[in-house]
Amino acid sequence: MITQWKIDLFAGLSERFGVRSLIIETAEQNMTVAELKKHLIASYPEQVDILSISFLACNHAYAQADSIVNATDELALLPPVSGGQAEHSNEDEQKSPLEQLYMLTNEKITTEEVLAKVIVPGHGASIAFVGTTREWTQGQRTIRLEYEAYEPMAVKMMKQIGDELEQQWPGTLCAITHRLGIVDIAETSVVIAISSPHRASCYDASRYAIERLKQIVPIWKKEIWEDGSEWKGHQLGPWNPDTPLANSPDEA
Repeated sequence: MITQWKIDLFAGLSERFGVRSLIIETAEQNMTVAELKKHLIASYPEQVDILSISFLACNHAYAQADSIVNATDELALLPPVSGGQAEHSNEDEQKSPLEQLYMLTNEKITTEEVLAKVIVPGHGASIAFVGTTREWTQGQRTIRLEYEAYEPMAVKMMKQIGDELEQQWPGTLCAITHRLGIVDIAETSVVIAISSPHRASCYDASRYAIERLKQIVPIWKKEIWEDGSEWKGHQLGPWNPDTPLANSPDEA
């Protein structure tokens, strides 16, 4: 019996393959992630370079090489990470405060709005990290950025970051809002708001959150220049979202 597998693609992967999903057929209905990637490479040998370094997500969670996946699972192949619900709507106003802490939006982000989510009477310190689109990088002029996300998984990973902050700095609150779509020069692409009883925890947790976001949240950015464009992956070295965050060098 032949089993059909559907694997969704995002960002640079979708552009390289020219489709939003790959469909392959195998004799197996269950296999490990490593075995599935071997089938993909056999079907698309010319794409072995990108397939070998991409991660498989199964039901909105990163899957290890030895994890068993099923053809009926929701599967997605994720290129290296650049780096709620979707964009803001009236439904957002009906969500609980917890549900509004981690969001993706196609609308402009207001820093004060995100920061207000974490300011509570018991906390004496709060801080907002604001990421914006810069015009020049290593002598190359950027016209704009374009962001894409695997949305349900991105929100799940944002919440994981908040949980990790709570474990390392008990009592710390976190809210993250990230833009999708086109983000022009000097516009805000992400706001990470942190609050805690004391300022030292705020500083440490804020740095941890932005580095962790770049490491595990499936959001990709496309840099669009005057003479071309390129999807950008993780900027801190070899990408492995299963590896705990280590101390990372400063980024400009």
